[in-house]
Amino acid sequence: MTALWTETTVEEATNGRSTAPFSASGVQIDSRFVQPGDLFIAIRGAKQDGHAFIDNAAEAGAAAAVVAKDWADKYADRATLTPLHVVDDTFDALYDLARSARARTHAKLAAVTGSMGKTGTKDGLATALAVDGPVHATSGNQNNMYGLPLTLARLPEDAAFGVFEIGMDHAGEIEPLSALLRPHLAIITTVAPVHLEFFESVEGIADAKAEIFAGLSPDGVAVLPRDNAHFPRLKAKAAEQGIRTIITFGTHAEADFRLIDAMTTASGTEIMASIFGKRFLYRHGIPGIQWATNSLAILAAVHGLGGDYRRASDTFMSMQAGAGRGKQTAIALPAGGNATLIDESYNANPDAVRAALAVLDMAAGSAGGRRLAVLGDMRELGPNAPQMHAGLADAVISHKVDRLFCCGPHMEHLAQALEGRVDTMHAAKSTGLIQALTDTVGPGDVVMVKGSLGTNMKPIVEAMLDLDAAARE
Repeated sequence: MTALWTETTVEEATNGRSTAPFSASGVQIDSRFVQPGDLFIAIRGAKQDGHAFIDNAAEAGAAAAVVAKDWADKYADRATLTPLHVVDDTFDALYDLARSARARTHAKLAAVTGSMGKTGTKDGLATALAVDGPVHATSGNQNNMYGLPLTLARLPEDAAFGVFEIGMDHAGEIEPLSALLRPHLAIITTVAPVHLEFFESVEGIADAKAEIFAGLSPDGVAVLPRDNAHFPRLKAKAAEQGIRTIITFGTHAEADFRLIDAMTTASGTEIMASIFGKRFLYRHGIPGIQWATNSLAILAAVHGLGGDYRRASDTFMSMQAGAGRGKQTAIALPAGGNATLIDESYNANPDAVRAALAVLDMAAGSAGGRRLAVLGDMRELGPNAPQMHAGLADAVISHKVDRLFCCGPHMEHLAQALEGRVDTMHAAKSTGLIQALTDTVGPGDVVMVKGSLGTNMKPIVEAMLDLDAAARE
């Protein structure tokens, strides 16, 4: 295997010094995830100092550790890991490695941001591009000031493509990451009222997402959501950066990659599209209109990077939603029969909740059971949070939810809005819903769990999986 980093290349990148030769096959900043051969960078964070875990990294098989000079001057002789690479600042060293990796690569790089669908679009694009060459992509959602440079520092020299997710919850966070990455193509999946706690308006969110254009050259490509109310604003921001090529997707009549129709079934979605005016039919393995829309963004990006979108579309058939992001699981019940769990527990905002309720409606219609929705608070919505939660009532009713279980102070407003119209239970915390839900669920029922990460919906998912495990004993 070709070394990702050696003492020589790390010295050139960081202007540091190594105490002995080494060859590293990966890069890690968390000792808990170190694999044999990794280069461990001891980052000093707000809560933890990575230097305290150098011995842990050594025990896990790290090839070397990047350490700060002030630490090395005091403790290097006590470290069990050799060699060490000594720098002035380890956080700066992480970015130095990222810049060096970017400078040496010949890969075409894509950046993905948006209020919803970032990770699914990133993963789907990585899969679609793989038919044309080796792809390196963000692991999970490592999309912040640590995750993006770490992903870039891991970029293999032989990669043909790189797909990078960039996230934010405050203005000014995306611009430096885009400038570091310097992508050839940037996707904005959508702009929605997410993180409004930190913005005065959704227009401010649009501007923050548009920071992704900062790293694009005029020859770069912007892939934008044509249906979004803020499309003109995004387009203008791209033009300000001198970007000449914009490819659009959505249901809008002027979209380059236009969704004509999407028929959702329990096993996936049949999609009819118009691509630059020509009809194109393909299938996606995950049910839901949002996956159809995201797939068009992916095909647009493949085209923008010079790939064959027709061949790329074949990869969609095998795609499955991940845990917390729409994964569907058959749950055996102790009393007999099966229910279906739709795990949307990773995050939530108003648009995403509505999309998840639509999938619940469809899935229950196919299964012939009841629609049981479990919703937790949507975080970071600012002063309008009560109204935005209560405003979900129309979607709960239109998608024929048979019983709603909800938790958190904001979801109480939804419970009140549905009083007398939908059988609803509210609890202060997610754990307060578990017993009632597990007592209620029956054969054929479909349970959809969704809420912001901070609302802690995972125990509900785990309780449903425990039902399955108990039934199979």
